Amino acid sequence: MTTTAPTVLFVCVHNAGRSQMAAAFLTHLGGDRVAVRSAGSAPADTVNPAVVEAMREVGIDISAETPKMLTAQAVQTSDVVITMGCGDACPYFPGKRYLNWKLDDPAGQGVAAVRPIRDAIEQRIRVLLTELDIEARA
Repeated sequence: MTTTAPTVLFVCVHNAGRSQMAAAFLTHLGGDRVAVRSAGSAPADTVNPAVVEAMREVGIDISAETPKMLTAQAVQTSDVVITMGCGDACPYFPGKRYLNWKLDDPAGQGVAAVRPIRDAIEQRIRVLLTELDIEARA
């Protein structure tokens, strides 16, 4: 019996902060047992440097990541769609699991303000992994 890894899509407005951190944590902790994507309804040009630094502090390098545009296909081909302030821009498809995580926006914030957002995202990712019946990697 073969099972395919669930696909999780993280969406925020700029795909430069919250969704990038969430995708990085899920990739880091879930490994190849989960497929991870992130996108934004109005993507920025680059990932927030304070977010890159905050993630580097916990040993995860996202400096090569680039914000991506949200597409209906990305939503349609995902099992779980987690929004973080994308408003009504995220298309809805029946049969998908949708979660809305209310988190502060790190845009324009320094590393000190990003750290608690990062830590909250990591905790939510660990809960998500449990819900998906995937053991987090050490």
